[in-house]
Amino acid sequence: MKFAIGELRKRATDEPYYFNEVVDLTELEQLNNDIRKIKSVTVKGYCIYKSGEFIFSLNIKGNLILPCARTLVDVPYFIDIQTTEIFTTSEQLTKEDEENDIHPIRGEVLDLLPVIKENIILDLPYRIFANDKTIENEAILEGNGWKIVTEEDSVKEEKNSIDPRLEKLNALLNNKKDKN
Repeated sequence: MKFAIGELRKRATDEPYYFNEVVDLTELEQLNNDIRKIKSVTVKGYCIYKSGEFIFSLNIKGNLILPCARTLVDVPYFIDIQTTEIFTTSEQLTKEDEENDIHPIRGEVLDLLPVIKENIILDLPYRIFANDKTIENEAILEGNGWKIVTEEDSVKEEKNSIDPRLEKLNALLNNKKDKN
């Protein structure tokens, strides 16, 4: 989502400039931030130009797939972010401007994509859990050299298995039974 500064200045001075776009953010899947899948994101909002500042009011909506914190199964997560972002053409930014998250504009084009990505990443939950039905249907129960063992399976296996230290004694007892 790129806007030419001159055009935006003309359109957003007297009245708000409204926009509604669908943005492809699949590159967020490559970052190491637990987003397994991100479909198209809808960005709606408007821009107002006042005193050398572009004030954007954004609504960001989309669907993500995140891993469950317990089982790593896919969990759908819907984002609906409402944010206000301020951009300035001023060359000098004060500490107060930086604390208020006022973004400087470099060049003649304002790009909203980095701000949209930042807001999505900041909105991600620390942990997300799948419901029990999803876990039952999609959980991985075994893999390369491992499998999940329930307590009942473990007890059955212990009853049927022989202690390796007593295997020779068991073989000797089996030989005596066979001879009788």
